Amino acid sequence: MEHFLEYRIEESKDWATILFMLCLLIVAITKGNFENRFSDFIRLIANDKYLKIYKDNSTVTSWFNIGLFIVQLISFSFFILIILSYFDIATKTDFIKFIQIITLIGVFVLSKYLIDKIIATTFSIEEFAEQINLQKVSYRAFIGLFIIPMNVILYYNDYSSKFVIYCFIAIVLIINAFTYLKTLKSYQNILINKLFYFILYLCALEIAPYYFMYYWFTKS
Repeated sequence: MEHFLEYRIEESKDWATILFMLCLLIVAITKGNFENRFSDFIRLIANDKYLKIYKDNSTVTSWFNIGLFIVQLISFSFFILIILSYFDIATKTDFIKFIQIITLIGVFVLSKYLIDKIIATTFSIEEFAEQINLQKVSYRAFIGLFIIPMNVILYYNDYSSKFVIYCFIAIVLIINAFTYLKTLKSYQNILINKLFYFILYLCALEIAPYYFMYYWFTKS
């Protein structure tokens, strides 16, 4: 009888465990240093108390938001990598692919923020743009925290059916759409008075970047 030996290469998941622990550590430090603010933040979907209290423009670049932004980058990058793995585009244990994704998201978000600042300054709508950005930053950070448990479940478990991943994607999209509609509702009076600028803002900074990103991704 002939025996054929096949090498089985198991990719390490240690790097993912370290990053998950890093996210939990950042959240714990943030909660410890900003206890009252964090308590208001985790109730962001239920009420607007957090946005009303911390509506100062300087809060966008505060250490609270910087810490949650790091968690958000890691969380969304894991989520995208896991989605790609379920569609056989990448491997969820591929650390190099994760670095590429987190770099792309980081550059995309920061570039979008800087372009937003330039356009807001050009059309003298800095205050309006800052308030919109503050809400978007807060809601994205909340979603980033929300999908961390989802990432852990999907990363350490292999589901043969794509139904689970479709459910998680649907949940994230629904929450994202809900938070965006809440932002528009909060500023509906301002939007009506500055409808032209809002349409310009929507096309230039909300639709076009994601369209080009989608086009680049599907073509490459």
